[in-house]
Amino acid sequence: MVATTSTGEGWSSRSAFILAAIGAAVGLGNIWRFPTLAGESGGGAFVIFYIACVFLLGLPLVLSEIFIGRVGQTDAVGSIRRVSAQSKASPNWSIFGAIGALAAFLIVSFYSVVAGWVLYYAGVMGGDLVQAIMAGDPFRGALAGESQSQIQQRLGDMFASPGLLLAMHLVFMGLTLYIVARGVSSGIEKAATYLMPMFFVLLVGLVIYGAVEGDIGDAIAFLFTPDWSKLTPQVMNSALGQALFSLSLGVAGLITYGSYIKEGSGLGPTSALIAVADTCVALLAGLMIFPIVFAVGLDPAAGPTLVFQTLPFAFQTMPGGALFAFLFFVLILVAAVTSSISLLEVPTAWGIGERGWSRPKSALIFGTGAFVVGIACLLGYNIWSDVRPLGFWSLFAETDILDTVDGFTGKVMLPVGALLTSIFIGWKADENLLRATTGLSPLAFSLWRFLIAWLCPIAVAIILATGLFPAILGGQ
Repeated sequence: MVATTSTGEGWSSRSAFILAAIGAAVGLGNIWRFPTLAGESGGGAFVIFYIACVFLLGLPLVLSEIFIGRVGQTDAVGSIRRVSAQSKASPNWSIFGAIGALAAFLIVSFYSVVAGWVLYYAGVMGGDLVQAIMAGDPFRGALAGESQSQIQQRLGDMFASPGLLLAMHLVFMGLTLYIVARGVSSGIEKAATYLMPMFFVLLVGLVIYGAVEGDIGDAIAFLFTPDWSKLTPQVMNSALGQALFSLSLGVAGLITYGSYIKEGSGLGPTSALIAVADTCVALLAGLMIFPIVFAVGLDPAAGPTLVFQTLPFAFQTMPGGALFAFLFFVLILVAAVTSSISLLEVPTAWGIGERGWSRPKSALIFGTGAFVVGIACLLGYNIWSDVRPLGFWSLFAETDILDTVDGFTGKVMLPVGALLTSIFIGWKADENLLRATTGLSPLAFSLWRFLIAWLCPIAVAIILATGLFPAILGGQ
């Protein structure tokens, strides 16, 4: 058995953990992926089914991951091993902690590349705002003088520039590495304490802007009026997957963060608060984006280009667009930073707990490794555009390097990690240990055990099967 050591670190308070955990969950999945999927899936029916998935599937898994960390008090692999020992289960269950740590490492590698795009656009919009201020018109539209085709072409030009992509990737990964290397209290907690309030202020401000300048009525109708005919098996599967992705489940992030909880407070209300906050952010992101989209007559089903091509053009046509376009990309950047920190922390904690490395050494090793993998991902948009890493697998035969890493982690590793977590907590973990640690009422405990033992494994198995074999849902 591998010796496991505690990292010796912890949150200064329950509120610090909650802020950091919300920051881990809130990221590109909420601000970019949720509106994209909602737009592509027809709005209301997807949104309502997604909310149901969050509370019936996501919340039980959130509580399960935090429980494991709270009991284990070390990295994800070591924490699962300790829960297994106290439950008289096989130590081999720690495999899903290793899967989560590897998934987190791979995800942060391409996540940093995508966050680099956001950093670039924040810089572009910041420069445009400075020009507007110098011209004496700080409340003009964004990117004045550029045509819609020029605005849309900017994304393609960025992809075609390896040097630019590399520079943005380096800056973002460097920031993430610096924060993680500083430790839990001096790095992660301090970043969450400053960044999360800033995030919520920006989000609320942009929602108000969208409500005033955009078409809030159509946006509300689109997001919350269900057309049940659009709730196809594909849409339900997307909502199930988004619930896991949005809460950062399956990557052992909440296990790792949970291991830094020192006080013995009940975990149920804390888990519920994280799930509620994450869901509210996703819904507010929709209320921020879709009023602007509808106000200028754009297509809500624009897909992944919504943030980088559709919205910049929308901001061009709106009063104050230069200012609010800049704030919009700063908002996304803040969300990306808080999530990337949690992702890099997972393998870093493994290096500390399982290998006995110092925090700076572990963070440097995994941060550098993720940076190198990210270089391959960004080169897949230009120099290595013909490379297909898993070309032998029909599911990934046509996907570039970044989309292959994204697809493999999202379709395989995250569902497997979540599936094993639900089986372990639902069927193997000691019931008395679960009751004592979670602090749930008898009724809430029974409901949680039912959901985690039965509904979660079935639902996650469906996500895994349909992700690997899309023909099950009618072929794609």
